[in-house]
Amino acid sequence: MILVTASEMQEMDRRTIEEFGLPGRVLMENAGRGATRFFLDTFTDLTGKTVAVMAGRGNNGGDGFVMARTLAQQGVRVVVYLLAESGHVRGDAAANLALLAPLKVPVVEMPTPETFARHRTAMAHAHVWIDAILGTGLNTDVREYFKEVIDFLNDANRPVFSVDVPSGLHADTGKPCGAAIRAVATATFAFAKIGHRLLPGAAHTGKLNIVDIGIPPHIAAAVAPAHALITEDHVRGMIHPRPTDAHKGTTGHVLVVAGAPGKTGAAAMAAMAALRAGAGLVTLGIPASLEPIVEARVLEAMTEALPEEDGRLTEASMDRVLSLLEAKQCLALGPGIGTAAGTKTMVTQLVSDCPVPLVIDADGLNCLAGRTEILRAARAPVILTPHPGEMARLMGISTQQVQNDRIGCARTFARTHGVWLVLKGAMTVVAHPDGSVRINPTGNAGMAAGGMGDVLTGLIAGLIAQGLTPGEASETGVFLHGRAADTLARTVAPRGYLASEVMNAIPGELAALHSRKNREFKQGCTG
Repeated sequence: MILVTASEMQEMDRRTIEEFGLPGRVLMENAGRGATRFFLDTFTDLTGKTVAVMAGRGNNGGDGFVMARTLAQQGVRVVVYLLAESGHVRGDAAANLALLAPLKVPVVEMPTPETFARHRTAMAHAHVWIDAILGTGLNTDVREYFKEVIDFLNDANRPVFSVDVPSGLHADTGKPCGAAIRAVATATFAFAKIGHRLLPGAAHTGKLNIVDIGIPPHIAAAVAPAHALITEDHVRGMIHPRPTDAHKGTTGHVLVVAGAPGKTGAAAMAAMAALRAGAGLVTLGIPASLEPIVEARVLEAMTEALPEEDGRLTEASMDRVLSLLEAKQCLALGPGIGTAAGTKTMVTQLVSDCPVPLVIDADGLNCLAGRTEILRAARAPVILTPHPGEMARLMGISTQQVQNDRIGCARTFARTHGVWLVLKGAMTVVAHPDGSVRINPTGNAGMAAGGMGDVLTGLIAGLIAQGLTPGEASETGVFLHGRAADTLARTVAPRGYLASEVMNAIPGELAALHSRKNREFKQGCTG
């Protein structure tokens, strides 16, 4: 599903009007009518109720005027509260405002806080509110009068339906600009905006409906939005059935290099997750002194005792690791390896010399902090899977700075270093080296537990070993990882499930994708 920025949407509107020749008033009419259909689907019984439209003087208000007119023509009692003088409304919005008078739709002008105060008692009698105050172009904090109005609607204990984007919400980041409407539903136009899907924007948006307003496909393609939501259909298209003559030698071999004293569980889970993803073979390289411990824990994976110093991998392990990489399709590096000086040297050398795609997580990422320039010298594709704290260390900034601009940080790092960057957290971000970004909608707060990242590392590596590209494996991996956790949250408990349980649920999620794909194929053949 395509996601757009405010500027991309504005450019599509401009080209549709100026190059394609579809008037802006037609776009506004399509937007308002489509939003009304979703509104009536959302609020099915309006008998005896008053719908109030809180409108600004711009095009967002214009969409609200169309909704008011369409509702009135269908017999709904509606009143418009205009946060401006009617004479200050311009263009297509003004034309639609003028159409309300013949229908006797009341328009109450409230250009100042004082006029707003005079109508507060009357406004308290509205049953449902339509928020048509501010659109997608907002990029500064809402203050004073508009903040007072937004606070009033949020505190009114009445459902609010937003037009395009909840007023006060930044369309690109999903963050409130000082204050933002908390809507139960939002009708947006042409494409979902990034802010609708990121947190906290998703919570402010409520149920989202995308209204087709007539943007021609070739114009959308020419603008080429760089963001998208990872969907089940998208992931299903990347998971292909195996040929009937498949065997373990044809379904991929992953090498996992991981582990240090006290962290053998991370190594074991990464290895087992690669097998749960469907990799035919997994070899787990572990410090020699820990190999007997791990061998008893991973029955299906092979283990390899690597040269070590005091239980930790160092540059002395390099020759053996490189020899083990022969005939492997992917290397997963980092879970539980620690950050000793020798380990850091090994990690940087592997980045330079690894001949197969390399998935780096956990301490592997921490070993790269301060030396990320080595990523540009990598022989093979590199996928990094940091949580926000690890991302902050890689970039030399604070965790809060990362969280304030998750997409920007991920995209900048991926572009600059030529890697795939999986920034974990609520709505995990997958940034590609070309600057494109995918947002993952699956997962839940129950995943805030140890070991989840180790499972994701192995999962992505296992998918790469089976032939998916780094980008495909990253997107599919985060989707399946989150979907497995969502299933556990629904069937077991919203918290308290374990990373190993998520890992063991992966085959079931793969089976569900295959089942749905097979059903659709059969329907297509018989339809």
